[in-house]
Amino acid sequence: MKRKKITLTAGRTYYKQFNEEIRELVRNGVTDFTLKECNGQRYIATALEGDLTFDVYGVPGQDLGAFMRGPKIRIHNNAQDGVGNTMDDGRVIIEGLAGDVIGYAMRGGEIFIKGDVGYRVGIHMKAYLDHQPKIVVGGKAGDFLGEYMAGGIILLLGMFSDKPDAPVAGRSLGTGMHGGVIYVRGNVPENQIGPGLNAQPVNSEDLKIIEDLVKDYANELKLDSTEIMSENFVKIRPFSHRPYGNLYVPC
Repeated sequence: MKRKKITLTAGRTYYKQFNEEIRELVRNGVTDFTLKECNGQRYIATALEGDLTFDVYGVPGQDLGAFMRGPKIRIHNNAQDGVGNTMDDGRVIIEGLAGDVIGYAMRGGEIFIKGDVGYRVGIHMKAYLDHQPKIVVGGKAGDFLGEYMAGGIILLLGMFSDKPDAPVAGRSLGTGMHGGVIYVRGNVPENQIGPGLNAQPVNSEDLKIIEDLVKDYANELKLDSTEIMSENFVKIRPFSHRPYGNLYVPC
């Protein structure tokens, strides 16, 4: 199928009008979008499905790619909160920083971020059928990374950060986590990890997962995968699938 391309300028266009225009163009067969001068317009590509691409210039607004199923989005700048909220499939590449609650309850696809992220990134992530959601953060993360995580993979590199003195992650990493895995390049101070969790060295199976993910991430962001893999990694998992079961009154 021949791909149909278009360039749109967001500027000061109201977000509802801008998104309606994009949806109409998708219905008319446009597959590849270049969005210029984004100025906080929310919900870009929300709930869109299929083989679509978006190159976004400027800073898009909250909930970009929410409920998305398939498109590929590249943000040539920073991103605000809520990217990939409950997304089912697709890929989001952020070439700068990202805000809070990235990948909330996402059930599939990948979010690759070059720099730092805010608070509560990857919370409520879950594996869905054969989908395995993945978030790679090249910089450092704020508090509650992977909170209540039920499935999927978070890979935290701590490399491309503008906060050299900050720990790789904030407080309460993985609090309430009962599934999935968080991989961290280097080490995590024990007092940063939530209760019911531990950090342990990765095994050969983990390393293969990390290598494949790093190769994909580095390729998208034009980084050196060998440099990324030159450090040791640890994995953070819950002790059991019900680490907080004894805190509840039996019925």
